[in-house]
Amino acid sequence: MVSSNGGSSIICEKCPENMSGVTQDGWNCITCPKGLTSEGKCKCLNNEILVERSIDGILLNEALCIHCNGSEQSFSASDVSGNRCARCEQTFINVSKSCDCSSPNILTGGLCFSASDSLPPKGIATVRFAQLGITLTSAWFQKNLQSSASACWLYSNLTACQALGNMCVMNMNSLSSSSTDACGLFQYIYVNTARLGIVHSIAFWRHNLPWLYYGDQPGLASQVLEANHFPTIFSFKGTDKDVKLQFIAASFDAAGNFLQWQNLEGGILQLCPDTQTKLNAAYTFGTTYQQSCKISVSKILLDFANPIFYDLFLEYNGENGQQYLWAVPVLNLNLQYSEMFVNQGSNMNNWLLTRRFFLVDTLSGKENDLGKLPRVIRIASKITISIRLVSHTQRGTIYPPLLTIAYTDVLVQNPETQSVMVSFSVSYEMNQSEAQIQTDITLGVLGGLAVLWSLLKTAGWKRRTGSSIIDLQTVLKFLLFYAGDLANVFFVITVGTGIYWLVFFKAQQFVSVLLPLPSQEEDFVTYIACAFSLKALQFLQLLVSQLTIDIFFIDWERPKGKVLKAVEGEGVIKSAAAPVSIWRTYFIANEWNEIQTVRKINPLFQVLAVLFFLEVVGFSNLALMDSSSSLTRTSESYIAPWSRILRFGVSAALWLAIAFLQIIFISVFYERFVEDKISQFVDLCCMSNISVFLLSHSCFGYYIHGRSVHGHADTNMEEMNMNLKREAENLCSQRGLLPNTDGQTFQISISRKMRLHYDRIHETLTRKRGPARLLDSSANTFEQSTRAYNTMNKFLSSFIDHVHKEMDYIVKDKLLLERILGMEFMEPIEKSIFYNDGHSFSDVLYYGNETTLLIFDILFFSIVDLASQSFVLAAILTYLQQEIFRFIRNTLGQKNLASKTLVDERFLI
Repeated sequence: MVSSNGGSSIICEKCPENMSGVTQDGWNCITCPKGLTSEGKCKCLNNEILVERSIDGILLNEALCIHCNGSEQSFSASDVSGNRCARCEQTFINVSKSCDCSSPNILTGGLCFSASDSLPPKGIATVRFAQLGITLTSAWFQKNLQSSASACWLYSNLTACQALGNMCVMNMNSLSSSSTDACGLFQYIYVNTARLGIVHSIAFWRHNLPWLYYGDQPGLASQVLEANHFPTIFSFKGTDKDVKLQFIAASFDAAGNFLQWQNLEGGILQLCPDTQTKLNAAYTFGTTYQQSCKISVSKILLDFANPIFYDLFLEYNGENGQQYLWAVPVLNLNLQYSEMFVNQGSNMNNWLLTRRFFLVDTLSGKENDLGKLPRVIRIASKITISIRLVSHTQRGTIYPPLLTIAYTDVLVQNPETQSVMVSFSVSYEMNQSEAQIQTDITLGVLGGLAVLWSLLKTAGWKRRTGSSIIDLQTVLKFLLFYAGDLANVFFVITVGTGIYWLVFFKAQQFVSVLLPLPSQEEDFVTYIACAFSLKALQFLQLLVSQLTIDIFFIDWERPKGKVLKAVEGEGVIKSAAAPVSIWRTYFIANEWNEIQTVRKINPLFQVLAVLFFLEVVGFSNLALMDSSSSLTRTSESYIAPWSRILRFGVSAALWLAIAFLQIIFISVFYERFVEDKISQFVDLCCMSNISVFLLSHSCFGYYIHGRSVHGHADTNMEEMNMNLKREAENLCSQRGLLPNTDGQTFQISISRKMRLHYDRIHETLTRKRGPARLLDSSANTFEQSTRAYNTMNKFLSSFIDHVHKEMDYIVKDKLLLERILGMEFMEPIEKSIFYNDGHSFSDVLYYGNETTLLIFDILFFSIVDLASQSFVLAAILTYLQQEIFRFIRNTLGQKNLASKTLVDERFLI
């Protein structure tokens, strides 16, 4: 080489024939007396060093190969680089009193052992990659296994013992009674060095040996993990010592050299790259941490050329303020004990806990040549730190943490295209068995009460249908009632559970509860699914019942005078009563049609308000599985995974709170000072001289008394205003059904005789749907229906006026217990019963079933959110389903109204 400035341009010249060698630095030519290497540089024999310059730096014409003196006093040999003579390895001196390890002495791994020494068994230099079904001979193990085991056994060499332990860890700490692999040799030395004593009073930590195992006796794992509490407390709010997990790791290289103590912050164990803040969030107490990514094999080979081994500890302060370290056990899922993966089961008593671990092993998979790429690499693809809270603690006491690690074996074929998925997580858990028992007890008690309540409802329904026979319809009705009540039970339990975890987890300072793990939330999600399914069944049943009610508008208006009317077919003119206008009936029918889907809350405002508080104000952040109760998160901060329980708790609490505020505002202010559509409908009936007769069951329904106190409602504006003025000045009678009362709305329980008479007329009213052969041949369909309408109007008005003594009725108040139970104790045998009431006719409208509708909306919103993890999508779909069912209710309700009242559907707008 003639010229090189460190750039891409280099100028070289060929050396002359008499100086064919190139110096080690490449700048000069030199004569090589003992030949050239493949690179064209001088080479020397073993135990010789190459000298190219004099002591003052002058280049020699001919290189020198100087022999290192290995005799006593010197004991020197060439070093690894072959550039200088250094003192030979001590084992050579001990065995042969020289730097030569000739037969019968044993040379292995650069160490010399006497043939008379009691050496450990011959080691097997193989590594088993169980996932790939490959067992290969490792070049690293061939070179170092036997020498490390022998040096550890004979001399208690600390570095050799550490190196042997590392080779056992690279073999997944797997143990087999018949094998003398790295772990077999380690166990052999461990068992036979009991005389050396233990370290820090830890029975599993032998002097001079690394601590690899917690023993292999059954039940040891549960003793290690649960027998003792970690001797410090943690909180969600306090100093760094209280809210941070201070993990410390001792690191070693593959050769057994100690490297350093290092804090885990900064992503020491996290293979996925991220910002410092997000990486360090893993060690904030109470923050459930999850991180995963895909890493290329080429990057792994570049970044982890040499494996690093870790012994993990958790730092804490003693009572005297002195710092202590607590060893963190490792659960290696790839470990095999007698050819069985004992750590992959759920039975803790079968686990075999270990101590040391690594992230990436690119060394043991190298065959024949350590300078070449490995055939197989092993990667820690899943690392989980588990923190378990001690039951019934009030001060944040935890059990010792557990590091669970799973390795993936990768057969290296094309590193540039190959990749592997890796993850790192920190989970927090506590024993949920007590909470589950309490939930089961609550579910059992409330479920039993729901059965009784459903039986009462069924009994009330039987009374209202006028039947006393228990048939299949009765059983089906009971099941429908029970479905609705059981849905309410599930809803109460899930909402209570969600709000409990939300309040007690987020508001605590000293930790006493931890959130359930995702696997522990399955029962909760099942409860929500059951609540939604049963509530949907109840809602559909409610929809069907409202769409099949019997309704009739009683017109109290009487003809004013007579008119002359031509009689068809006779050619004569006769005097007849003046017809009564039908427009008032149409008007009331339209108003009834409009209030069918009026609710106590505004559904659109409800959905938008919930979405605003969740996404804009930031209440959704309360559903994150971390210790923070802040509503805001910065873009730099780590975003913990969602808790399904907290998501439901936050959203349900907001739904209920906003709905409650809406109901208070509408009932206290809006309906009182702006508009009360239900009360206005009753007033409108009275002003129109129209009563409403409703039957929701065979023998039960509602009556709105709309008979005008002025006698007529079909009048001009002047007389109408005069009537209103007289009523305002109390110059006329009151509007009530009974004299001197204001009661206009009633629940009615009618007798069977009354119902049979109603059905006979109603059959004629709806006969237009029957076959043509059943119609009266002397009248067309329209005339038949009109006659039936007039007959029904006359019958119901005469019934209200007590004309039919055999079908009379009485008016009374309901007992308090009857109101509470929603049923009637008296059976209307001889007389029908009118119960004084306050607008409960809204039970056949959306308005009177707000609780059912609200719970259905909440559950629908929650089901969509739990499935999609999106509040926005849940809000959009919830509003869409509200509009769809409102459209169905309006459309079919309008058809039922037209069918039952004979009001032409074209007039219902």
